[in-house]
Amino acid sequence: MKRNNDSMLTEFVLVGLSAHPKLQTVFFVLVLWMYLMILLGNGVLISVIIYDSHLHTPMYFFLCNLSFLDICYTSSSVPLILNSFLTVRKTISFSGCMVQMLLSFAMGATECVLLGMMALDRYVAICHPLRYPVIMSKGAYVPMAAGSWVAGLADSVVQTSLAVQLPFCTNNVISHFVCEILAILKLACADISINVISMAGSNLIVLVIPLLVISTSYIFIVATILRIPSTEGKCKAFSTCSAHLTVVIIFYGTIFFMYAKPKSKNSVTLDKLIAVFCGIVTPMLNPIMYSLRNKEVRGAMKKLMSRHWFRRKQ
Repeated sequence: MKRNNDSMLTEFVLVGLSAHPKLQTVFFVLVLWMYLMILLGNGVLISVIIYDSHLHTPMYFFLCNLSFLDICYTSSSVPLILNSFLTVRKTISFSGCMVQMLLSFAMGATECVLLGMMALDRYVAICHPLRYPVIMSKGAYVPMAAGSWVAGLADSVVQTSLAVQLPFCTNNVISHFVCEILAILKLACADISINVISMAGSNLIVLVIPLLVISTSYIFIVATILRIPSTEGKCKAFSTCSAHLTVVIIFYGTIFFMYAKPKSKNSVTLDKLIAVFCGIVTPMLNPIMYSLRNKEVRGAMKKLMSRHWFRRKQ
């Protein structure tokens, strides 16, 4: 273990996903493939939303933010994961670990808040359709998205700043494949009660409150949809929020399963698999769910592809 002059360690050792050489090769190819799909899928979705003026609405503005967020979220951790498959000793500097933790935490917190903002947008669109253009004006939805980013970054800065001040003077082996904040706090050789209290406040602000907003919004949304007389109208109304609801269920479901399930000696591997699903698989699925289940996005993609094909023919 390397230490500096103040007897503080200067690097961490990551356990990684697997120590088996053949499994590392399989995981490397799988994670790299999923990362490329994330970049491609979300990149195409962002391009389509920017390209098609018909998609310049609050819902697609939030979706564009979500896609960009997924790219940033995975890019903050996947390169570190891929590098761990190529090296025998999976080390990362103390400063590098803190930066990676800062970025990952910020992106995760931002996504929680952003999903809450998207739920509010769907609530106004379905429950108050006539007033939707007035309520969700550009002066409203742009600050809502910007506020999500600011809230996530501010929360991450607070949590990371508190973690940086802790002394890490004994074990430097992180039982994870990235610098996850809870795994790092376990290595501190000092009282972490302030960190625990701060994390509880953080969870209340970026997890519980957005979830309450989402739940309340969908209670009103479902009540409104049930009052629609025609079956076609009900299906059309539900289709406008089904993709968002699916993303919320997957995202929050994996988070709560990861942190709320009982801990056991055999849960380390399962925790890693859940973390991979939450951090890599979910961002890969998001553009698929929003594009395949949305006629407007599919139509815009066809226009973009046909125009690109026509230009190549000329």
